Amino acid sequence: MEHPLQLRRGRGAPSSPPGRFAVSRSQWLADGWIDTPEVSESIATEVLPERARSIVTRNDSPDVPFSQSINPYRGCEHGCVYCFARPAHAYVDLSPGLDFESRLFFKVDAAALLERTLARPGYVCEPIAIGTNTDPYQPVERRLKVMQGLLEVLDHHHHPLSITTKGALILRDIDRLAAMAERNLVRVAVSLTTLDNGLKRSLEPRAADPGTRLRMIRALHAAGVPVSVMTAPIIPGINDHELEDLLEAAAAAGASRAGYILLRLPHEVAPLFEDWLQLHYPERAQRVLSLIRQCRGGAAYDARFGQRMVGTGPFARLLSERFRIAVRKFGLDQPEPPLDCSRFAVPAEASPQLALF
Repeated sequence: MEHPLQLRRGRGAPSSPPGRFAVSRSQWLADGWIDTPEVSESIATEVLPERARSIVTRNDSPDVPFSQSINPYRGCEHGCVYCFARPAHAYVDLSPGLDFESRLFFKVDAAALLERTLARPGYVCEPIAIGTNTDPYQPVERRLKVMQGLLEVLDHHHHPLSITTKGALILRDIDRLAAMAERNLVRVAVSLTTLDNGLKRSLEPRAADPGTRLRMIRALHAAGVPVSVMTAPIIPGINDHELEDLLEAAAAAGASRAGYILLRLPHEVAPLFEDWLQLHYPERAQRVLSLIRQCRGGAAYDARFGQRMVGTGPFARLLSERFRIAVRKFGLDQPEPPLDCSRFAVPAEASPQLALF
């Protein structure tokens, strides 16, 4: 049953709406006996194993710069209310709201599964993107070490990858990343949404604070790891005024390139974000929603390729121009050579008997 809107300690979503595939729905109604149902102020994180049949996901989307990706986790404890991956929880009959950030799944034997994938006849080495859906360095990674295992396999076989994260736990692996960078096998993008700690706490409650993310950029840059900044999402009326400051701070920390994405609100994310606005910014909620619709052809979201990342209309065009000028001003347009696929070493045949032939 969906609970009423309520802020819960360390959580981003204010409710647990049913997924779009739910066969039934229910809601609280005051009956004169209990006007407000009791709900916990905090929710513990539950982590469950997921036995995946495959580990590498392939896509041919024309507006993303990768063809292969890995998602070590389903769900994300960072709790970013805007996360476009939230609707995926509906596929396992869970809420894209609070369930997405408190009921997580990890890929069992992910490293072994990856090794088998790389060893398949006909496998073509192309850079693998990790962190494009949920964050591989979210808090549970400290204990489960799924990403660490994947990184060990990729490093051992000289397979290139890119990582997108806002988790400080990436610094745990900085020595390995530095060694891979020497072979042009890795690049990292650090997501930087705001420099305002108060906004970060409500928008991305369990993610690293802005100062820590800038420290991540400095540390990666100092270690020789190519690092860029992803100012995403840009939310009209909430953080768009910070765009230039975000880029300047990232450049000063050592980022060499930058990207941005306009807020995306697919499926269940739209009502969740509207609820978040009403709780945190009630005085400007309608203005923010109006600006979003102006960038999405009058709707909450436009999923068309070429439009979904940057939007359309005057506000979106102005944002694009501001980004272009700032990137040039702060030197965030440095050349980025392609990752090296030529070093890839196919894993040895798993069966020792076959090695005799």
